[in-house]
Amino acid sequence: MSALLTLDGLGVRFEGAEPRTLVHDVSFDLGEGERLGIIGESGSGKSLTALAILGLLAHPLRARGRAVLSASGGDVDVVTASQRRLDRVRGSAVGAVFQEPLASLDPLMRIGKQLAWPFAHHRGLRGDALRRAVLDALADVQLPHPERIARAYIHEISGGQRQRVAIALALAAGPRLLIADEPTTALDVTVQAGVLALLQREVEERGMSLIFISHDLPVVAGITDRVLVMRDGRQVELAGTTTLLTAPAADYTRTLVSASRELEAFLPDRGEGARR
Repeated sequence: MSALLTLDGLGVRFEGAEPRTLVHDVSFDLGEGERLGIIGESGSGKSLTALAILGLLAHPLRARGRAVLSASGGDVDVVTASQRRLDRVRGSAVGAVFQEPLASLDPLMRIGKQLAWPFAHHRGLRGDALRRAVLDALADVQLPHPERIARAYIHEISGGQRQRVAIALALAAGPRLLIADEPTTALDVTVQAGVLALLQREVEERGMSLIFISHDLPVVAGITDRVLVMRDGRQVELAGTTTLLTAPAADYTRTLVSASRELEAFLPDRGEGARR
């Protein structure tokens, strides 16, 4: 399996008045079509790792180490790449869905116009072809009445619908890797299952690789092949999903697995179809 993404000693450092390292030496390879979960408690460094991979860290945060992404035109080390190169890579090579769709959607722009940009920028679509691509993208994420959604502003649709729009936006340029950072945490529990099922379907049908970030181990276990456990900005354990659930090596991982099993015993089956 060829590596689509390689992290080698990736770290994140805060370089403000009191400098400190927030993420320490994260290393792994992600293969074509592979699904990796990153799990840990709040403040463990999960989201900072994702932002570093995307080249979206803002000053005074700075990445170090290497994060090499296979892209058209050759491999790109996101840590050292120019902003111009990153603009070409984001969307076409890697897309992202965040916890809060407002992070990626403009409240002052109609949804259809926002979704049109990656089709025009990365695929060169214009006119009727561009309009059809926008409507097809909205229909593909199972939004009703795509023409109405395309004309709407984001405050005119529900939270679950916003997240589906965000997914459509992340997929518009046909990325080979999708990073989903807590994509259902802000949604009602009744909406979460539908969005998770949608993500899983899109990844499978498109043959994409996936990095799925969450604090919810049962959800991660249901859609990933391997799991990376993080704590206090450090990589605690990296293992196949089945191995991690049945024979965790680290004490912290054992605690997470035990706590998840105790919680799940009190909850009805959510029908998420674990990949075990």
